[in-house]
Amino acid sequence: MNYPLISEYIESIKAAEDNLNQLSHLRPVLDDNGQPVMSSGNFAVVFKMKDEQTGKLHALKCFLKEQEGRAEAYKEIAKELENVSSTFLTPIKYYEHELFVDSKATDDIEFPMLLMDWVEGVPLDKYVRDNLDDSYELELLTWNFKLMATWLLEQPFAHGDLKPDNIIVRDDGTLALVDYDGMYVPAMEGQCARELGSPDFRHPQRTEQDFDKRIDDFPIVSIVLSLKAIALEPELLERYGVKDRLLFSEADYRDLGNCLFVKEHFPSQSPELDMLYALFLMVWRDSKQQGNSISAIMETAIRQPVQLIEYNYSTEVTDEDLANAWIDEYGAYYSADKKRLLKGANVDNYSILKRTIVICIGAFGGCSNIQTIAIPDSVTQIGAGAFRGCDHLLSIAIPDSVTQIGDLAFCSCERLQSFVFPDSVTQIGNHVFFCCNNIQSVVIPNSVTQIGDGAFYGCNRLQSIVIPETVSQIGDEAFRGCVCLQSIIIHNSVSKIGNHVFFCCNNLQSIVIPNSVTQIGVGAFSGCSSLQSIAIPDSVTQIGDLAFHGCERLQSIVIPSAVNQIGAGTFFSCVSLQSIVIPSSVTQIGNRAFRDCIGLQSIVIPDSVTKIGDFVFGGCRNLQSIIIPNSVTQIGNGAFLDCIELQSIVIPDSVTKIGDLAFAGCRSLQSIVIHTSVTQIGKHAFHDCKSLQSIVIPNSVTQIGDVAFCGCFILQSIVISNSVTKIGKLTFHNCRRLQSIVIPNSVTEIGDKAFSNCYNLQSIVIPNSVTKIGELTFYDCIGLQSIVIPDSVTKIGDLAFAGCRGLQSIVIHTSVTQIGNGAFRDCIGLQSIVIPDSVTKFGDLVFGGCRSLQSIFIPKGSKEKFEKLLPEDKHLLREQ
Repeated sequence: MNYPLISEYIESIKAAEDNLNQLSHLRPVLDDNGQPVMSSGNFAVVFKMKDEQTGKLHALKCFLKEQEGRAEAYKEIAKELENVSSTFLTPIKYYEHELFVDSKATDDIEFPMLLMDWVEGVPLDKYVRDNLDDSYELELLTWNFKLMATWLLEQPFAHGDLKPDNIIVRDDGTLALVDYDGMYVPAMEGQCARELGSPDFRHPQRTEQDFDKRIDDFPIVSIVLSLKAIALEPELLERYGVKDRLLFSEADYRDLGNCLFVKEHFPSQSPELDMLYALFLMVWRDSKQQGNSISAIMETAIRQPVQLIEYNYSTEVTDEDLANAWIDEYGAYYSADKKRLLKGANVDNYSILKRTIVICIGAFGGCSNIQTIAIPDSVTQIGAGAFRGCDHLLSIAIPDSVTQIGDLAFCSCERLQSFVFPDSVTQIGNHVFFCCNNIQSVVIPNSVTQIGDGAFYGCNRLQSIVIPETVSQIGDEAFRGCVCLQSIIIHNSVSKIGNHVFFCCNNLQSIVIPNSVTQIGVGAFSGCSSLQSIAIPDSVTQIGDLAFHGCERLQSIVIPSAVNQIGAGTFFSCVSLQSIVIPSSVTQIGNRAFRDCIGLQSIVIPDSVTKIGDFVFGGCRNLQSIIIPNSVTQIGNGAFLDCIELQSIVIPDSVTKIGDLAFAGCRSLQSIVIHTSVTQIGKHAFHDCKSLQSIVIPNSVTQIGDVAFCGCFILQSIVISNSVTKIGKLTFHNCRRLQSIVIPNSVTEIGDKAFSNCYNLQSIVIPNSVTKIGELTFYDCIGLQSIVIPDSVTKIGDLAFAGCRGLQSIVIHTSVTQIGNGAFRDCIGLQSIVIPDSVTKFGDLVFGGCRSLQSIFIPKGSKEKFEKLLPEDKHLLREQ
């Protein structure tokens, strides 16, 4: 279809109250010249709008060009983001036929649009340029981008067009992503990309076929590398950057060897920058972005900067060192005294001078031709990243003279297959073998006491390793992504299993945790899909969040009595878990602790537990029974979401709140007892409980959340107590067997669509406390025959009684001043209606489709007034 011009959209938005359909409560925010605040691009124009009801600001996106599959894509994106709680994204909603535009460019008059929250701030590139003289702000911006990038890499979706224009920096420095046109969500698996993103921030070999959650990997590393470099040396932006991009261009990506920024600045003086550059090279070389564990590797590399360690002979290289260097016949740089190798030679085979003591930071970094290196026994120190990116290095022998090997020393040595540490080494540094994809065996001597963070991260062919008894500490993510690791022995010297230590070790089948361990870190065994059983010793007092997340074959587990808390997502997606014993020491079960444990049929919660967190048992499809003890005071959001086999449950009288989505999707739930202690029933609380027949809401409840009983198809009766003051939106939508309901006098507000599609609803009493009947409140209540609108009501909303085919009579009191669009549309049984003189405004098609309507009775002497208000129905007007 064709779309209006920007100027035509502007004119339509100026009269938003008349031209918007569902969003008629929005008004444009005007600039100093009285024009709508807006921005435009190739495909859309975005207006800044204000909600007159709440004061909230929104962005309203109107399209300028057709894009195949856009409507369906936005619906899927909106659905994915609906339950995403993050400041990095804003929820969206796609509206079809929402805006009326009088356009000469097309015959259509109603056009779609996208609604999202307005994000106040400036684009990232402008923020960088505005703060070039403030190194602190640039470092803080880099840190905040890392936070956002780390979060984004963990999500099942991707933005699809990461570039500075689409990254907004708020006043507090936090970041938000906008423009979701190219977004990927899991529901789009197998589809082609609708757009490829900016050439200056996308992989040079990306095509429409590359469309999955990995499409953000390359722009993330490009941006974070550029931001870190600019933070260290702000003048780089003026030297290499131009407007709307940072340090790299599309041409640079296609011919990285001739990229001036790379040639002139790497290796750098910053280990963190060099690590990010190594990561950039890794993703750049991975043309289809399908490398094993690459996303997990990125997550850690971006999150954790390298810490430089000071040695007796410095491993750091200065400009003065290079200026005074001695250069050998192969082009290798040495310090003037030849004791420090400053920069290695990129040749097939190289022997380091025998008198050398130190191999400096990044000495052979990026030497892609080198296959063998001979290290003399004079060397005592190997600097950080010394052999980083030597992707043709096949083997290397470390002499016994070496006592220290720096972080990332062999990072991305992709062909290195085996490694033997000398007995002189006491510590394995952070990320030493980071992404050594072919390393199969490593010998760790008894001299080693510490294995650093991410030491073997991404070594996806490492099958087994023996940790000596001397090791007291295994760093976070030490074996993360070691997908071929099948078994490992941990000795009694270890007291802690760190965060994500065995994350995604898919083939790890067994592990023995010694009695010395007191703490199991966050995500320690997350993704160990082959792990069938594990014994947690009594010494353990703390189990971290997501500790066993995704252990798909784990069938049973006993939690020791010293543990007092089950963390968030601890057993998330343990689909084979059938039994678990929770000791009485546990007082709190964290969010999503047992989510998607589809094999779990029953569980006993001890009396010690006081809180059941959000989505704790969400997705436990086979859970048939559960006893909630009287100690529990709160049932979190989505606590039993989609427990489709759960038939009954008793909520103890200690519970004061039933959270949002608490029992949504419990399709077999037939009965539930709510005690008088409950004061709030959350949104969607019983949504889609198709077997629920009746429920009594106690006097303690003051609020029933939106969509609370939506989709309870066979719900026939419900008792609402006098304490309830509000019935939310869609509360009883699609309760098709609900025949009657009494709304107590305490209710002052009935939300939009509250009783829509209640086909069998025959009667309802609206109390005098209600002042407004919202939009679509009784829409399609085909069994409703009569209704009295109390004299407290001043407005009847749009489509309020539309589709009430059985409605024969209705009484409207003199308090009503406004009747909305299509309020009685398609009420085919309505024969007559009395309109009081108080009504001063009618919407469009108020009585449209009322085929049996013969008379509209109006007060005597008011015919002229109502002929103007109801021009299409003036032949039905009868004075009385």
